Amino acid sequence: MTARTVERIVTGRPASDGGGVRLTRVVSPEQGLDPFLLLDEFDSNSAADYIAGFPSHPHRGFETVTYMLDGHMLHEDHLGHRGDLKAGGVQWMTAGRGIIHSEMPQQEAGRMRGFQLWINLPAADKMKPAAYQDLDPARIPSVVADGATVRVVAGDFQRLPAAGHAPARGPIAGGATQPFYLDVGLDAGAALALATPAGHRVLAYAFEGAPTVGGRPLAKGQLALLGDGTSLELAAGAAPARVLVIGGRPLREPVVHYGPFVMNTVAEIEQAVRDFSSGRLTDVA
Repeated sequence: MTARTVERIVTGRPASDGGGVRLTRVVSPEQGLDPFLLLDEFDSNSAADYIAGFPSHPHRGFETVTYMLDGHMLHEDHLGHRGDLKAGGVQWMTAGRGIIHSEMPQQEAGRMRGFQLWINLPAADKMKPAAYQDLDPARIPSVVADGATVRVVAGDFQRLPAAGHAPARGPIAGGATQPFYLDVGLDAGAALALATPAGHRVLAYAFEGAPTVGGRPLAKGQLALLGDGTSLELAAGAAPARVLVIGGRPLREPVVHYGPFVMNTVAEIEQAVRDFSSGRLTDVA
């Protein structure tokens, strides 16, 4: 086993999106963290920060993963999908050729907290039909081990040492980027080592407490970009901590990003804009 170490630490910056939702942009497409394009954290007890939601808007060329920690959001799209995204639930949407959807808060008070992750699609899949999965919290396995609680949204979680410990698999598996998505909670003083596929890009975001990741302490709101390896070590200090650990196989393809579209060439972006303007974005070829 080769332990991953921290190559760089990134701190998110304030931003807004949709109808004016206030959020923290942790990863943006300009950072080139293939296959990850964007990671936003939204967290507010003030309805004014989130009530405008994300009215109807298009996407093409990538996947979005919305993970709710607190609050209630309603998803609707042009395919007729309608899903209630509640605390602990996940919405995994593959935009493919094109999807037009909205995500609107279903509360007027209280805390709204969660994440949205964008994962790139390879050129071969960018124009495939759109798809959507609404994952109820009960479908997401939770593993408790030695002061750690791991929710496995996607991919496999394998505790180390592996002997005597069966891996847990999330409801999302496979795909070109072979993603994994783990929500790791650590009790005070707890430590956890987990397996990571060699060659995957792996990111770890501290969103509660001040954990140690790959031997480096992180403050709340910091993201660790990890080097290659087959294992990752996490630990909490005197207070509990919680870390989002995500990984995916890099695509190593050109990325051209324009608003809600992510393609491989400028010409493909221009075509996406024309298709949306003419009402043909979601047409099946």
